[in-house]
Amino acid sequence: MAPPISHPSHSSTKTHHISFRVYYEDTDAGGIVYHANYLRFAERARTEFLRSTGYDHQRVKNEHNILLVVRHAEIDYRAPARLDDLLEVRTRAVHCGNTSLQLEQCVYCGDRLITDMKVTVVAVTPEGKAVRIPAALREVFKICPDF
Repeated sequence: MAPPISHPSHSSTKTHHISFRVYYEDTDAGGIVYHANYLRFAERARTEFLRSTGYDHQRVKNEHNILLVVRHAEIDYRAPARLDDLLEVRTRAVHCGNTSLQLEQCVYCGDRLITDMKVTVVAVTPEGKAVRIPAALREVFKICPDF
């Protein structure tokens, strides 16, 4: 997969946009994107979404001693993406709990919705214990009440 092209949004909903080209390695024998690869696209988009806030995974670990890991993912496949399509993944934080962040991620090819996902990310220690999301991280998402 080629390097992503990131398009941070300046809207109040904090939607992050990033584009990926579909390569041969992303497809099945019929030239259609293999279903598991949408999870890879979403992971890269979440990483770039976090980076667009001024953080990245290394900074989160270094400053807060936590990791952000996927706890749950729900995915609906709506239409096929094919070899050479230019896809755009739109990521938006929709809810922040004490230890988790819920995201909506949609994959588009032009104006056509290809896949939409609901992903829950949890803050954990390096040992895997769930912990509160630090206030500094809550602030960058601008969706969570102060605790």
